Amino acid sequence: MKKLLRNLIIRLSRRFSSNPDKKLIFESLSQLYKQIEEGKKDKGLVLTYDYQQASIIVFSDQHKGGRDGSDDFMLAETSYLTALRYYYEKGFTLINLGDCEELWENKPSKVLEKNRTALLEEALFLQQQRYYRIFGNHDLEWNYQIPRDQFLKPIFGKELKVYEGLALKMKYKSADETIFLAHGHQGDKRADGNAFSKWFVAAIWTPIQRWLNIRLDTVSDSFDLVDQHNITMYEWSQQYKKTILISGHTHKPVFASMDHIDRLTKALEKAMQAGDQEKAKALQESLEKRRAEYAGKEFVKTMVSPSYFNTGCCCFSDGDITGIEITEGVIRLVKWDQEGKNVNRIVLEEAQLDYLFDQL
Repeated sequence: MKKLLRNLIIRLSRRFSSNPDKKLIFESLSQLYKQIEEGKKDKGLVLTYDYQQASIIVFSDQHKGGRDGSDDFMLAETSYLTALRYYYEKGFTLINLGDCEELWENKPSKVLEKNRTALLEEALFLQQQRYYRIFGNHDLEWNYQIPRDQFLKPIFGKELKVYEGLALKMKYKSADETIFLAHGHQGDKRADGNAFSKWFVAAIWTPIQRWLNIRLDTVSDSFDLVDQHNITMYEWSQQYKKTILISGHTHKPVFASMDHIDRLTKALEKAMQAGDQEKAKALQESLEKRRAEYAGKEFVKTMVSPSYFNTGCCCFSDGDITGIEITEGVIRLVKWDQEGKNVNRIVLEEAQLDYLFDQL
């Protein structure tokens, strides 16, 4: 009976799956953006920063699990904890951009029990009012007060809020530049819709998936859909002048509208043309290391305007994590690279914010 139900649920999920639907994504993101701009604080906050003084780190998609064979975060925990301690000591604000916990596969009680160390490290930021948490499709339950109060607040405290998005306002040349942050699942029929559909996914659909032990994450598992989804997010951002969009969800880093694998490939071509064998070798090694994450990449489109960024994820299979830093007037794509017992912070890409603002 359980096997029959599992097959039925999988068929239903594929029928109503998270294939990127441009119309739905545009409508859902635009509605959220408008609600936050209009001051609906239950949806998200508008935060004001001096872009030259801000220190912010954005991580997403940890997918903290139950310390079992399906736990994607377990191998990356050391990198994540090292990064959190670095940013805490440096005075950064931490934004967790959704799918922080893997609640499709695990009960909240199990996830919080097995990941208490990481959660307590995150809670340190909140104690200094340097923490913002966004929900995604895999931790949609945190959108509701009862599970938040029952599971998260005993660790984080009563001050914890969980939002659907944030808008960072930064004054540049007497005008407001906006960095809009959302997990990126908006437009997913299974996790983003009216109040009833959201409740149904959190309260009914997710427990069924958990009971049947099935993992349904169409976008992050399908590389051609990943590219299409990132392109759709980029196209959405192009509707709004003076706006940069930062999302997660796809697990694939994007910096200034070009994904990192494309940048590495083009840099490798240039190094080979220039006869720089040492640089070409290093770039080739970087490409090889990411082969598992980017295998099957087919859908490519140049995105010219630097209006879209993606954090990547904190659950790469080699224990590495990626995130977006905003500090000292610079935005960076960073990787925390795990080599044996050492974890090193590596800047993959960076650009001056004022330069990007001039391009928007």
